Amino acid sequence: MNLKQLFDLTDQVAIVTGGYTGIGRQIAEGLAEAGANLVICARNFDGCVQASEEIEKSTGVKTFALKCDVGNPADVENLVKETIGKFGKIDILVNNAGIAMGGLPEDTELKDWENILRVNLTGSFLCCREAGKFMIKARRGKVINITSIMGFQTTELVSAPAYVTSKGAIVAFTKELGVRWIRHNINVNAIAPGWFPTQMTDPVLSPDKMGMGDNLLSSIPAKRFGGEDDLKGVTVLLASSASDYIVGEIIIVDGGTLARY
Repeated sequence: MNLKQLFDLTDQVAIVTGGYTGIGRQIAEGLAEAGANLVICARNFDGCVQASEEIEKSTGVKTFALKCDVGNPADVENLVKETIGKFGKIDILVNNAGIAMGGLPEDTELKDWENILRVNLTGSFLCCREAGKFMIKARRGKVINITSIMGFQTTELVSAPAYVTSKGAIVAFTKELGVRWIRHNINVNAIAPGWFPTQMTDPVLSPDKMGMGDNLLSSIPAKRFGGEDDLKGVTVLLASSASDYIVGEIIIVDGGTLARY
């Protein structure tokens, strides 16, 4: 294959959890711009419908919106069933859906801890398990887990013990699954974004709220937060044939933040 063919996703089918907003929306747009048809799912069904319609109109790919709580096994089973029913296959799975909550460890309620791990970690496992059943039969697939630089290193500026733990676990899960599934011709890798302005990070980055944005910005060698196109390229790389020999890796996209340590 030539270089364009290696990165071409035409007629591939991609599931993007939490794909209607923030990082997930950027990832979904990148996959669609490379030619992939999309299933966008989240608990916010209306948001998924709007994103699906907008992406379909701008790129010409086929899209499908579904309501799904990734921490609910029945919802995930339905997600895979509906995707197969609509498109007949699953080529790419992006486990992006996630929630976060700040607070000191000693003040974290057990219910909040369990809910964050249920969505961020168990949700990724459930989606991998159910989509993986089809991919194993098909003898091909690409799985992209979304972790975070906070899965490698925390910061004194932001305390989020459950979130940090869930993202650190995703790193280990990605390596384990990558090694186990490459025998089925399924590549499992992850992306670890740094600080991107999104609805989730707004309370931290917005200067009129917690006011930590300037301090966090000063810790980034690139001297800027992640932009609206900064995750598209790495996503398409890991979703395409160009990554066929990349297994269990975590690609950090953080403007150099972790490179300093």
